[in-house]
Amino acid sequence: MHLGSLASPVVVKNIIEKYGFRFKKALGQNFLIDRNVVTNICKTADLKKSDLVVEIGPGIGTLTEQLAHYAGHVIAVELDKDLIGILEENLRAYGNVTIIQNDILKVNLDKVVGDFRKEHDLAEGPYKVVANLPYYITTPVLMYLMENNFNISEIVVMIQKEVAERIAAQPGSKDYGALSLAVRYYTEPALVMRVPRTVFIPKPEVDSAVIKLKRLSRPPVEVKDEELLFRIIRAAFGQRRKTLLNSLRGGLGCDKEVIKKALTQVGINPERRGETLTLQEFAALSNIFSNLLD
Repeated sequence: MHLGSLASPVVVKNIIEKYGFRFKKALGQNFLIDRNVVTNICKTADLKKSDLVVEIGPGIGTLTEQLAHYAGHVIAVELDKDLIGILEENLRAYGNVTIIQNDILKVNLDKVVGDFRKEHDLAEGPYKVVANLPYYITTPVLMYLMENNFNISEIVVMIQKEVAERIAAQPGSKDYGALSLAVRYYTEPALVMRVPRTVFIPKPEVDSAVIKLKRLSRPPVEVKDEELLFRIIRAAFGQRRKTLLNSLRGGLGCDKEVIKKALTQVGINPERRGETLTLQEFAALSNIFSNLLD
């Protein structure tokens, strides 16, 4: 088996037929069939032989194979039991791949990586996450990786193009929203490349994009209450067409005068809409609310 042999339309179709594999729509399964795309994903992650990579949803291993070539070790977490045997067969030539059958949202990645390193007498340190994420679970997975404060240095994922654009969006744009702010709180995002739907089997209904999230050592803003910050952000975008005063009133269930007082103290016009506020403005507002609601 030569490098990149799995990332081919003919090979992927042959594997599907050989194992009688049936795609599970509920799991959002779309397998990559383009070698250039998988290579570019690996290059975007700037992988070195010293790197340990966690891959989420390896499918039949088209991306895994390339990751195994570039990185020191790959831990691939796959939910679908029907794919485990296929993965083991396809990747048997690679001694640096560990396959785990589990739901990524139930996996303590720091423990899995830590146990692996201890078992193989490897030094502790951060690791990278690289994946072609199923569309239906993109946001829950990203938030799980970021909110749990795992020792991840960067995340490189292929996701639905519209979601990638929302993540990378700037204040004032139609794509800017709660997800844009949440990602910016934890990481430095960059939209790397757009990927057409034609490089997948089966072909999805939308195009994809690769996004790189470089983990920040600390959030770019200081807040007294992180949970309150995100409550305010969600409230501000709950009804985008409403003014900040009205959306916060509805979303937070606060008295109108309290909200107006908080906005005035921060110097934010109550007539502005949530989509125009920066993370810094939301943080300042959160800290004022923290005092007012005590």
